[in-house]
Amino acid sequence: QVQLVESGGGLVQPGGSRRLSCRAYGITFGSSNVGWFRQTPGKEREWVAKLISEGRAAHTTSVQGRFSISRDTSNTMLYLQMKKLSPEDTAVYYCWIRAGDRDYWGRGVQVTVSS
Repeated sequence: QVQLVESGGGLVQPGGSRRLSCRAYGITFGSSNVGWFRQTPGKEREWVAKLISEGRAAHTTSVQGRFSISRDTSNTMLYLQMKKLSPEDTAVYYCWIRAGDRDYWGRGVQVTVSS
């Protein structure tokens, strides 16, 4: 059974940093279809970052230069390093992987940026 479990969320002050983690069970992050999304109330879930290929990643414009996606060598952990956080980054963050024609999601973790 595939399960993705995020951790690392919480309250962060503006300008601060946070690292989100996602552990995979029953699947690995060895494919290129892995990434992070986020969602705020009343808005659609939006793509934040994804791994394109080994050593290459893509980040949505609003987080470029501030967020960085990575995975560990065992391919069971996916990370999102977030820096220079602003209140606009407040959202529930979801870990994602696509295997074949199926998408898998974690339950999400809340990140709140506020003073």
